[in-house]
Amino acid sequence: MAQWDALVDGALASLAARRLLFNTRLIALAPPPPAPSETSFAGPGPWDRATVEIQVDRTSIQQWLAANGEVSSQEDDEASRELILFSGNDYMCLSSHPAVREAAVKVLTISFAIRTVAAAQEYGMGPRGSSLICGYTTYHKLVEESLAKLQKKEDCLLCPTGFSANTALMTALGSISSLLAAGRKPAEDERIAIFSDALNHASTIDGIRLVERQHQAVAFVYKHCDMSHLDFLLSSCPMEKKVVVTDRQVTCH
Repeated sequence: MAQWDALVDGALASLAARRLLFNTRLIALAPPPPAPSETSFAGPGPWDRATVEIQVDRTSIQQWLAANGEVSSQEDDEASRELILFSGNDYMCLSSHPAVREAAVKVLTISFAIRTVAAAQEYGMGPRGSSLICGYTTYHKLVEESLAKLQKKEDCLLCPTGFSANTALMTALGSISSLLAAGRKPAEDERIAIFSDALNHASTIDGIRLVERQHQAVAFVYKHCDMSHLDFLLSSCPMEKKVVVTDRQVTCH
């Protein structure tokens, strides 16, 4: 364990020296103010800025300034600094609007767990942005802590974006052949055959290309939603391990 800790410390020090070490949880949204009982509003309320006013910790501020060759001032040396966020999707703050939160609670109460309802009531609904950019909340942290506890690990880090999650999944699928090969390079018939829809998202395609370059999988692309073409490719492929990958949603294409 001591040797492993030394390796990790050395790697972190190397990244820090190259200014490549950044906090992935630097932006966390605070819960919006409690919603009033009425459902119509004459003007802007305190919740209308809840998803664009953020606080960033001092260490991250100093890293940003140092990366641009700037020197931190006394104001930047405070524990945290309040900033206005322009990189999120929720620039009109509708996700935390009282009417949206109330409607979300009504819908979720029907078939979802109490904690899910509480999250909607506290933070609202809608994609403010990925957790890496601005969407990280206390509920993300709660999931990470729960997973770490379940696996008896020190900590856990969720994929910061949907793109990275898809890429990681494809990479994990491809690595199965290497794990089964027990340290040696997998033979041709031991690799994973991945059958990908022609209109799959770029994140999925990137992951498949990555495992192909690592010679862990062989990719086959079938025509979009063409089950006849897919069936032909599946039946023609002599490889034993086969995975079909397709997007559930095609609205982004």
